[in-house]
Amino acid sequence: MLEEFHQTAARIAEALKARGQKIAVADGATGGLIAASLLTVPGALQFYVGGGVVYSLRARDVLFDLPRDAYAGMRSATNDYALLQARAIRDRFGAEWGIAESGSAGGSTHPLGVASGISVCAVVGPGVEQVRVTETASDDRIANMVTFTRAALDHLAAVLRGPD
Repeated sequence: MLEEFHQTAARIAEALKARGQKIAVADGATGGLIAASLLTVPGALQFYVGGGVVYSLRARDVLFDLPRDAYAGMRSATNDYALLQARAIRDRFGAEWGIAESGSAGGSTHPLGVASGISVCAVVGPGVEQVRVTETASDDRIANMVTFTRAALDHLAAVLRGPD
């Protein structure tokens, strides 16, 4: 599976290295696959500073170190929530870029009631904040994780490439 994502990850790495910039990653329903994909690129320390899998409220609190009221009125797997997480991971790790994915891969009931097959990915960087929503209408957990990861990497590559 990571072989499938490596080519896109290599393009992302080249774009970040050419700018002399780094990224931090907050994986959600992707389960660490965004970060793992970026780490397939040799010399990843040149563009990747770290991140984590935000899979519980406890993980969210530890990783982002934001007060609970920062999330007031927000739901998981929404544009505002993903943007908040992308900003927080970028700032917490001291990177120029942050990417955060929040969603529900399916196979079980999401604790916050998010429907299966929904992923929201936010990318933030110098003068840029963009969100992409991916919906599969599927409860196939593994297929959704792969689809969400592909969508997140494609979104990041497109943002780094800039307007056509």
